[in-house]
Amino acid sequence: MIHVTRLNGAEFVLNAELIREVEATPDTIITLITGEKLMVREPVDEVVAAVLEYRKQIQPGMFIERTTDT
Repeated sequence: MIHVTRLNGAEFVLNAELIREVEATPDTIITLITGEKLMVREPVDEVVAAVLEYRKQIQPGMFIERTTDT
């Protein structure tokens, strides 16, 4: 589950497992697997980061952090 904000400022929790795609048009639109579309205040990168963080919490060890040597 991730926390997002509707354009009217109302916060809600979304089941990240239902997300099919996230796009910027310029508002962020989240399309669910049901076909429902939700417009949220968070930018695309923030929604993607929230989904990745959610997945890390429910499936620890599945994601490997990449590091770069400088």
